Formats: sequence, C-alpha cells, structure tokens
Amino acid sequence: MAPKPGLLKFAAIAVVVFLIFSGSLVIIGPGQRGVVINFGAVSPQVWDEGLHVKIPVYQRVEKMDVRVQKEQTEAAAASKDLQDTHSTIAVNFNILPDKAGWVFQHIGRGYNERVIDPVTQEVVKAVTARYTAVELITNREKIRTEIKELLKARLLDYHIAVVDVSIVNFKFSAQFTQAIENKQTAEQMALKASRDLDRIKIEAQQKIAAAQAEAESLRLQRQNVTAELVELRRIEAMQQAIQKWNGVLPQVTGGAMPFIDAKSYTGK
Repeated sequence: MAPKPGLLKFAAIAVVVFLIFSGSLVIIGPGQRGVVINFGAVSPQVWDEGLHVKIPVYQRVEKMDVRVQKEQTEAAAASKDLQDTHSTIAVNFNILPDKAGWVFQHIGRGYNERVIDPVTQEVVKAVTARYTAVELITNREKIRTEIKELLKARLLDYHIAVVDVSIVNFKFSAQFTQAIENKQTAEQMALKASRDLDRIKIEAQQKIAAAQAEAESLRLQRQNVTAELVELRRIEAMQQAIQKWNGVLPQVTGGAMPFIDAKSYTGK
C-alpha cells in the first residue's frame, strides 16, 4: 500500500522543522567561511557561502570573515640618524578563504591585536632604520612601498593577505620639527638676501652703464666742437635775434646805440 501524499508532505515538513530547531541548518553568509569543528577538533574542511547541514551535537561551525578589512596601527621608530618618528599605518587585508580554519585554530578571532599590529610595528621599525630623517620626508612613497612588500611577506606566514598599505600620519619629535622649520626659514631669508644682492648689483651695473654712455656722449661732443662750429652757432643766434627785431631802436639814455655789423651777415 503506497503512502498517502499528505503523509509524505507532513513527514517532509517535520524533518525540516526538526533540522531548524535542532540547529542542524547552517547558512554561511557573503564574505564568510565556515570553520567546521568536530567534537572540539578543527576540521580541514571549510564551508563556502550558502546553506549547509551539520551533525547535531557532533559538529559546530564558526563563521570567519574573509572580506577585506582595515587595521590602523600606531608605530614608533627611529631613523638611521637616530631621530624619533611616530606614524599611523593603515593596513587593508583579508584572511585567505581556504585557510580560515588554520587562522581560527592558531590565532583565533583576535588576529588584529595578536598578529597584524605587532608585525606592522616591527616592519615600520625595520624600514625606518634604513633612512635618515630627511630621506624619510623626501622618499615617502618609496618607504610606503617597502613597508607594504615586507608586511605582505611577513603576514603571508599567518595566511593573511595584504591588499594595500597607507601612511596615514607621519611625524618627528617636536624638537626636530622645530629645527626643520628654523632651517627652512633661514634658507628662505638667505635666498631673499641673495636675490636682493643680485638686484642691487644689476641696478648698479645699469647706473654705471648709463654714466659711461653719458660720458662717452660728452666726449664725442667735445671732439666735434671746432672754431667753425662755434662761429656757425654765433651767426645762427644773431640771425634769430634779427628776425625777432621789430625795427624800433631801443630808447637808451646816456649810452651808445648798439651797433650791428652787417658785413658779418652779408660776407662783404
């Protein structure tokens, strides 16, 4: 006798309800992996996203986030010339999905404090010690790249992948910062003084050149002054005086009438 359809439907619903209430159904969400633990022992098996069924009592599942995360670390170090530095390093990372079980077993969920922070601090100290204070300022991008590559190699041993590294903040001690500001101020003042000196020199050269040109002009004029030129200028002056004369003799009392040598203008 075949089972009735209604009975089969009821049985299926009962199984689903039992699984739900017994906690046998496990949903692994987006960006997560399920670490399967069998009677307290971490299984090599890692569940992907989706719906899974676990064995009640025998199995439990720990969900691990494998999406990209960010951790900011405060790192103190010393430069090659023994200048103290303080920096804030932002690390973008993610757990390798197929190694989520290993991370949970050997590190746990506190991998930020237990691994990423201390390793980042060590890497920053190692890279900073290779450069002087001035080089740390002028080669910031190069230093960021070195920190990223070294940190990537170190954290890979813990099955953590480094996506990117950023230097959020980087500063020296207050004394060194003040010394840099004083040096920049002195350099700016020296540059201004040098420019002012150059300007003064140029102005002096221009004045010397103008004076030399004027002296040369006077010298040439003196060379060109002859007796004939003086006589010509005298005649031109007298001609201008005659042209302006209105024909009326000046009224002079007790003196002689001015005499004009007409021969000097006619040439006779």
